[in-house]
Amino acid sequence: MLLMGDIISGEFDEYMNEFSLQKVKHFTTESTIRESQLISLYDYLKKHRNDTDGQILTLYDQMPIRLSQEEINLFISDLEKVQMLYRQ
Repeated sequence: MLLMGDIISGEFDEYMNEFSLQKVKHFTTESTIRESQLISLYDYLKKHRNDTDGQILTLYDQMPIRLSQEEINLFISDLEKVQMLYRQ
């Protein structure tokens, strides 16, 4: 199932029960996110959603991407949509 969020996009594999992250903002990537990883990222962003300086996300441990406070909240919303796709 294809998910096109405000900050992220990718494809959810129902059989493997994992999300393949393909884009963050306008950057192309290819990362597989398991439910436990998504929950960790979600919890971290929720704790830091009010940071006025935003956050820095790193792709491939090399490419820093700045997320503004507004983008963090959009990212959280996108992650909530993905989280609903995982099997319990």
